[in-house]
Amino acid sequence: MPKTALRRKPEKASKLGKLPEWDLSDLYSGLDSPQIKADLDQADRDCEAFEARFKGRLAGLAAGEGAGRALAEAVKQYEGIDDRLGRLISYASLVYAGNTTDPDRAKFYGDVQERITAASLHLLFFTLELNRVPDEQLDAAMGDPALGHYRPWIEDVRKEKPYQLEDRIEELFHEKSVTGYSAWNRSFDETIAGLRFKVDGKLLAIEPTLNLLQDADGKKRKAAAEALARTFKENLRPFALITNTLAKDKEISDRWRGFKDIADARHLSNRVESEVVDALVAAVRAAYPKLSHRYYALKAKWFCKKRLPYWDRNAPLPKVAQRTIPWTDARATVLTAYGAFSPRMAEVADRFFVRNWIDAPVRPGKQPGAFAHPTVPSAHPYVLLNYMGRPRDVMTLAHELGHGVHQVLAAPNGPLMAPTPLTLAETASVFGEMLTFRKLLAETTDKKQRKAMLVAKVEDMINTVVRQIAFYSFERKVHSERRNGELTADKICELWMSVQGESLGPAIELKPGYETFWAYIPHFVHSPFYVYAYAFGDCLVNSLYAVYEKSASGFAERYLAMLSAGGTKHHSELLAPFGLDARDPKFWDGGLNVVAHLIDELEEL
Repeated sequence: MPKTALRRKPEKASKLGKLPEWDLSDLYSGLDSPQIKADLDQADRDCEAFEARFKGRLAGLAAGEGAGRALAEAVKQYEGIDDRLGRLISYASLVYAGNTTDPDRAKFYGDVQERITAASLHLLFFTLELNRVPDEQLDAAMGDPALGHYRPWIEDVRKEKPYQLEDRIEELFHEKSVTGYSAWNRSFDETIAGLRFKVDGKLLAIEPTLNLLQDADGKKRKAAAEALARTFKENLRPFALITNTLAKDKEISDRWRGFKDIADARHLSNRVESEVVDALVAAVRAAYPKLSHRYYALKAKWFCKKRLPYWDRNAPLPKVAQRTIPWTDARATVLTAYGAFSPRMAEVADRFFVRNWIDAPVRPGKQPGAFAHPTVPSAHPYVLLNYMGRPRDVMTLAHELGHGVHQVLAAPNGPLMAPTPLTLAETASVFGEMLTFRKLLAETTDKKQRKAMLVAKVEDMINTVVRQIAFYSFERKVHSERRNGELTADKICELWMSVQGESLGPAIELKPGYETFWAYIPHFVHSPFYVYAYAFGDCLVNSLYAVYEKSASGFAERYLAMLSAGGTKHHSELLAPFGLDARDPKFWDGGLNVVAHLIDELEEL
């Protein structure tokens, strides 16, 4: 990226104050760092040596004397290699996210990805052989504390056993991933980042254009929506090709591995039972009338309309002053809310500000949206934002810092057991949002501002629960239809409109152009069926927060202990101390009722 582009400031920059840019030197000093080449070369040697030492020997080690210690040594070496490889790809992906249109960064990311794929091919045998060890031998070996330490990881690996293939096929799948789904992911990212949307004579990237959908000026909202629709329509062919290719790629993998349902692979990686997800989806869809349908009818009345055009769905309330929130205020708001809940939580979150672990400005080519990247336990997480000073941006900061705190607390479990299934990962982020919202609401006495805050929260909850379940329903339709042949762009648009109409209800007018809005959703490309994790997390947090409000003491300690467990426990174990069980179908109704009660309060206001 040219240096002049790096200095370019978004609109309202002076009002926002100085926005932080992350310092990635805790991983590597730069793209030309000699340590990168040294670590890539060392990773090659370590992977080859690991294969030479252990391939074909795990069955013998498990059956021999001192099996627990011998297998534990192998797992420990595997874990160390995993950390080095994770550090390399984390750095490459973060650099790339900073500007996906920079050819030098794109090449660097692609080259590192290829090197790591080639090196890790030598590790592929390990989990496959581990799963061929008889259960009774592995259970006996885990009686040794050295191997018993890794029991949660080993038990997760064993859950993959029914779906693993013959070694050579696994190697082929692994090696071709670089030219398969990973390449299509990258194509999507670079296409989206390169799009420009003409609004009132100005060419804007996607993030500031989407931001205009929340502008106080209705003409700007309409102009932005039409610009998005126009540009998406002009580019539907590549997006349809990406969607078709990835859906077919997934169908091939699922068929070879023996997954029965199109979402079973995601459920397995989330360590959640399909019946739990089915119960969640059914509960949310049944609640559409009392949530989104009712809320949008209410919002239409506030705008003195029978129906709202889709570009007004997230419009701010009329006659309510729109605030631009400086970065320092956003930081203080979130840390104060976190600190009121737990000083420890605030202390961990504050590290992200003090140590430059956050990249906040909007820049040309920067990946849109927001994320918290855990990197590796030997380093620390990083947070990417596109901060523009909206109240919603403060909630996004609280959301991503929730992830970040979770990742820091889980890191001591090590590279293999720190990662958390998506369902529980979203719990930490949404809980961070809820803390921030409740703190602000309690301090707000002005009736108009209180109403505006409730509106923002209800809309966020609808976007997190209703919208994400509609996304999940859309994905199910796309992947199911794809099994009958390639889908035209028009067919994908038709499927999109069918779930959007059902979820948003009659008060939202889905005008021509909206049928293309599936094209920019990254989750469909990067993580098929990821989206239900947001609804899972939101409903779970609603139930958790209800327990917190009724709890005399000790809740914060139990909550932080849950986060610190990382991936070492199933969701049923983690929720048991709070008296919650996601397997109970009624559990989801409790979480959804929290949203309904907030809408009740808005009706009264």
